[in-house]
Amino acid sequence: MAAKKYTYAIGRRKSSSARVRLFKGKGESTVNGKKLQDYFPGKINKEAINRPFVETETEGKFFFTAKIVGGGKIGQLDALVHGISRALNTLKPEKYRKVLKKVRLLTRDSRSRLRRMVGMGGKSRRQRQSPKR
Repeated sequence: MAAKKYTYAIGRRKSSSARVRLFKGKGESTVNGKKLQDYFPGKINKEAINRPFVETETEGKFFFTAKIVGGGKIGQLDALVHGISRALNTLKPEKYRKVLKKVRLLTRDSRSRLRRMVGMGGKSRRQRQSPKR
């Protein structure tokens, strides 16, 4: 079997990291060895994943395989969308970069969990109750 040609990109969000391989043509998109609709069920998730393809008018022209590690489902979903956008950008930067940049799909969302602080009773922003009398 001949190796298929693909475009590779990494997408990140919170503590999730998605390694995406973007293939030309029609095929089944998979995430961590599962079908896309099994891993990310629901209409909203499907719309979010298809957003880079809709914005660049390439719906149905590509499929992908992805390996995602870390974080929860929302962070993984955002990491996947970021990875797909970056893969499309490396494919044809002169055509897709401006469109993807405008809708903020190439920007890495750097927000992450605020770590706990010393003396806060186990939480990041919680403070000890002050005595009333």
